[in-house]
Amino acid sequence: MLLAAVLWGTTGTAQALAPAGAQPAAVGAVRLAIGGAALLLLSLVRGRLRLADWRRPAAWVAAAGVAAYQVCFFAGVAATGVALGTLVAIGSAPISAGLLEWLVAGERPSRRWAMATALAVAGCALLLSDDGGWQVNWAGVLLALGAGASFAVYTVAGKSLLRAVTPDGYVALAFAGGAVLLAPILFVSDLTWLAEPRGVLAALHLGLVATAASYVLFGRGLARVPAATATTLSLAEPLTAALLGTLVLGERLGPAALAGSALILVALAWLAWPSAEPAGTTPSAQSPPHRARDLPPRGETKAP
Repeated sequence: MLLAAVLWGTTGTAQALAPAGAQPAAVGAVRLAIGGAALLLLSLVRGRLRLADWRRPAAWVAAAGVAAYQVCFFAGVAATGVALGTLVAIGSAPISAGLLEWLVAGERPSRRWAMATALAVAGCALLLSDDGGWQVNWAGVLLALGAGASFAVYTVAGKSLLRAVTPDGYVALAFAGGAVLLAPILFVSDLTWLAEPRGVLAALHLGLVATAASYVLFGRGLARVPAATATTLSLAEPLTAALLGTLVLGERLGPAALAGSALILVALAWLAWPSAEPAGTTPSAQSPPHRARDLPPRGETKAP
């Protein structure tokens, strides 16, 4: 499970190391085309998906969330950096999920969610005020916030969808459906970067490793640990992204950014900590396209 979270954290760096012609929207579309096809094939081979499942409105809402996440996330990290873009996207996702579920399902967020959200907002403020050397691109920050909101859409729709389909089927529907929605981008984008070795490696890594393989690993891990533990382990994603951004890409984090990152991670860990509150009162503990945060309590076999 920890390895799955680490793999998720490599996506921004993989895009940054792709050839110069790789546009963010095209990278997201290629990732979903490869990863969605692999997950769909795996689900069909295992008999976890039915044709009728494609007619469920929640499946396409979840797919739209996955598709929007790819575009917003990759564009956001391209504009404002892997470390900052990933931290803002993941830090804002629990807030968006809690508010959206409040509006859609009428489930009022808990006091703990409100306090943890305040910490996350303070952390984001420190990130954006950092003078440690990175350039804050406000368009990139807004796109990262859009990625967090898109993940919230995927999460809330998934909670409804998982009442009718298997975990493998849910993942296949969301990612294969997202690939269908982003397919037009493949026909209007310059994909010549895929002819270069670096382009092929980046695409295969994003599709097969950071998407398909990570979800297989995550599903196996989920059978062995509680959902709350899974959520905490998934915090390795932003840590991985921040470390790769600084060590591989040379993105320097100043003192304010380090403090902001710590606040965001503390807030997310607080949300993930087991609670005595009734299930469903902390919807915002679910948080990024793709993980334990959109899972129910252990015992209900749902997938990220």
